[in-house]
Amino acid sequence: MRAGRLLHLLLLLQSRGRMTARELADELEVSVRTVYRDVEALGGSGVPVYAERGPAGGYRLVDGYRTRLTGLTTEEADSLFLAGLPGPAAELGLGAVVAATQLKVLAALPPELRSRAARVRERFHLDAPGWFRGNRGTPHVAAVAEAVWQQRRVRIRYVRWGREEVERTVEPLGLVLKAGTWYLVGRTDGGLRTYRVSRVLELTALDEPFDRPAGFDLAEYWAGWSARFEERMYPARVTVRLTPNGLRSAPVLLGPAVARELEGVEAEGEWTTVRVPVESLEHALVDLLRLGPEVEVVEPVELRERVVARIAATAAVYAG
Repeated sequence: MRAGRLLHLLLLLQSRGRMTARELADELEVSVRTVYRDVEALGGSGVPVYAERGPAGGYRLVDGYRTRLTGLTTEEADSLFLAGLPGPAAELGLGAVVAATQLKVLAALPPELRSRAARVRERFHLDAPGWFRGNRGTPHVAAVAEAVWQQRRVRIRYVRWGREEVERTVEPLGLVLKAGTWYLVGRTDGGLRTYRVSRVLELTALDEPFDRPAGFDLAEYWAGWSARFEERMYPARVTVRLTPNGLRSAPVLLGPAVARELEGVEAEGEWTTVRVPVESLEHALVDLLRLGPEVEVVEPVELRERVVARIAATAAVYAG
């Protein structure tokens, strides 16, 4: 256990440079006192780690020191070849780099890990995009990625959801790949915004550097934005009764939002009353009719009346 922690500490210092005892303790999930002992143990084993005093101090390795020890476990070596990134990496212009990196790692592994990693690559494949997306690609994603790396503003012409075209100057802070779709997180005069990169019609890279917002965390921002986006997509709720078969079918036929709402709900008998999120009454009408006689709308009354009218109209077509 301690040997693994010492190796982790060494690799942290090698990859990040100077780190304080508190930062190391947080990363390793140990006490600061344990970090002191571990650093002393590394020094005693010949690793050139030293402390810098003062407010901006911390621990660091002697300049130029690198360890060739990776400490990869069997599972870690396997995971390198389950990354599922060849397609996205190619869109970013890094396909050849990823392939070369995997080749180098494979060559550096001990024989037993090399054999296992090769089998993983041969027998498992991760396909990140959703179904029916084809190979359309995203033309501007490589240019956006370059602007993110260089911290340069871009000017984009963009199609909004209402098909309205707008032009914006954006400070690109990060790229997110969600279910095979690239999103640009950027800052404008109006604050932080999220853009679907496939909706960018034109992009011009500007020779204008910018400073990233202090403390900005891309993963944290995306988690919050995603939650708010889902709330906006499903702003209303309707009350329905479901048969046991309807309760089983609803998560599949009505989508992830309903599936999450019904998670853990057990049938209460012949009918189970639940409230489910919907995009609008029109969307609810179309979606709920897919369940046929396995669902009954309780409220709102307007939706119930629409369902009755649609069923009657459909029955009239077949009666004729």
